[in-house]
Amino acid sequence: MRIGIVCYPTFGGSGVLATELGKALADKGHQVHFITYQQPVRLNEFNANIFYHEVRVPTYPLFDYPPYETALASTMVDVIMNNRLDLLHVHYAIPHASAAFMAKQIVMKAGISIPVITTLHGTDITLVGRDKTYAPVVTFSINESDAITAVSNNLREETYRSFRIEKDIEVIHNFVDVARFRKKGIDAFRRVIAPSGERILLHASNFRKVKRIEDVVRIFSNVVKKVPSKLLFVGDGPERPVAESLSRELGVFDEIRFVGKQEQIEEILAISDLFLLTSEYESFGLAALEAMAAGVPVISTNAGGLPEINVHGETGFLAPVGDVETMSRHAIELLSNKELLSSFKKNAMDQSDRFDIHHIVPRYEKLYNRFCDCIATV
Repeated sequence: MRIGIVCYPTFGGSGVLATELGKALADKGHQVHFITYQQPVRLNEFNANIFYHEVRVPTYPLFDYPPYETALASTMVDVIMNNRLDLLHVHYAIPHASAAFMAKQIVMKAGISIPVITTLHGTDITLVGRDKTYAPVVTFSINESDAITAVSNNLREETYRSFRIEKDIEVIHNFVDVARFRKKGIDAFRRVIAPSGERILLHASNFRKVKRIEDVVRIFSNVVKKVPSKLLFVGDGPERPVAESLSRELGVFDEIRFVGKQEQIEEILAISDLFLLTSEYESFGLAALEAMAAGVPVISTNAGGLPEINVHGETGFLAPVGDVETMSRHAIELLSNKELLSSFKKNAMDQSDRFDIHHIVPRYEKLYNRFCDCIATV
């Protein structure tokens, strides 16, 4: 199959999932064409079946805001017609689904019919999509998609509650390449971070408000009073200064490292003991799943799709949003009990196996095949 994948190229979950899906499909012999405004961050190796098409947005004095959606639709048309794509798979509804609808109508005039599959990822539905500015277009473009998928049962239900969706939404969970995360920690690396054998806690995100990283700092402040520990912050974003300020206020700044964006997150997970995810909402929680694949238990909120992957009392613990004291207590309990921590690490790995890439990618292939038999010139 010749598949066009439209996504955001950043460190966010939708971009990571789309890129890893494309790479997996290419490894299985499919021809994959990424269409986005810059090369995806996880697209960091050569594969003869992978092609990248940059969306260029010309700037003119007339436009206060460059018309990205129009440029994206035009690029889709070019890639469809010049590479004879079999289907388009767009990740994150805004603006990819509406641009895909426009592209589909344009190529239809040239006698080409191309299916469009839209995968919903989270804030495109739960936050941005609900805005009255976007809601009518989001609803229309989702309904005009040939197939709709969501990355969790929670997101599927949220979409039905928030929009008048007329079609079935199929749940295909996010996935992880388990083999990639089964790395042995490098002792020398761990000693640099925790020279006195301290426990290592980790948080990775894009540091937006929804991640509530102040709660991460407060949890760590409670933990370090009971268990000698270090905290690693992976990623960057608008809330980083807030976290730095709070950590100084609580007197734990010297025990925290902000290491910025990291493409090789598996190397850091391999030396970590506990992953903290305090989000107000997660449609799925891909960062938590990657931690579990590396054998790192997760302390998280019970928001959104997180209970679908993090099993309370087995792979980690769940708590209500903002309940810093409960999450702190659970973290201290795990980090203070070597045998308990070891069992949770094993449970986390076992749970992540259910979401291994080799189980999930065939479901997308099966979905694609439903439409490839229907492809024909009009």
